[in-house]
Amino acid sequence: MSDLKNILICGAGMMGKNIAFVFTENPDYEITLYDINETDVAGGIRTNTKQLVEKGVFSAEEIEERLKRVSFTTDIDSDGVKNADLVIEAVFEDMNIKQETFAKLEARVRPDTILCTNSSVMSPSEISAKLAHRERFVGTHFWNPGHLIPLVEVIKSDASSDETAETVMEVLRSVGKKPVLCKKDVPGFIANRMQHALWREAIYIVEQGIADAATVDEAVRYSFGLRLPQLGPMENADMVGTDLTYNIHDYILKDLCDSHTPSPMLTELRDAGKLGFKSGEGFQKWTEEETKQSAAELNEYLIKMLYGV
Repeated sequence: MSDLKNILICGAGMMGKNIAFVFTENPDYEITLYDINETDVAGGIRTNTKQLVEKGVFSAEEIEERLKRVSFTTDIDSDGVKNADLVIEAVFEDMNIKQETFAKLEARVRPDTILCTNSSVMSPSEISAKLAHRERFVGTHFWNPGHLIPLVEVIKSDASSDETAETVMEVLRSVGKKPVLCKKDVPGFIANRMQHALWREAIYIVEQGIADAATVDEAVRYSFGLRLPQLGPMENADMVGTDLTYNIHDYILKDLCDSHTPSPMLTELRDAGKLGFKSGEGFQKWTEEETKQSAAELNEYLIKMLYGV
């Protein structure tokens, strides 16, 4: 890892800009952000980090100093691309686009360059299937907002080497992230599998008339959701005892939703154009002001949790 210096972020959307900012945590790294379209990288990073500055986590001067280590290019044949030691792709979630992007990158970077894909659901094995050096490829799932959520899931494909996975985890630790290793390339990786198991049951509770959507969210926020950052489910199971956990599961699991298809209620909402924040109505109704407030409050909560301000 000591030889790694040049970091290439491929895709300058919201996630790409946030990931680039994350890597400025380590002053030894030089970051290049590549995109096919011109974009205001510095302006985007300033906007994304505005609340951090307002809360005093960083000064405006510190942000500007970190921005000096980020360069932007639309030229895939630039030195920033060709000299990359580690690449993180953050382009649109489309299999063909990702495969085409990596084919172009592999043709330009060195044979020992590590390649990573930032995808929340897509298989690293499938994305890398056509590459020549598949052993140096892993998934790196940054959670949104990427500059605040500490977790990054490092996912081994069916060909990833142990050395590649461990090197990527060391790099992520060096910029303050909390990497976890997903040993098998499965849909949803680790955290999304658990998240959507919860969402499935939450939607089912609303669908069955057990409680409304707002009540479901309150039940999570003010009970187990409150302790989850400190007490994970496996530690909790050991805390109460595997015998009690067994007895609870023996009683309740048969009554939980185990559907393998999206909820009929979710399907109806989608088909009716009730798409949540983006349309103003989903499981609940939302004004434009409320959607902006929700996003701002999430960031404020994360900053308070992480930085104590």
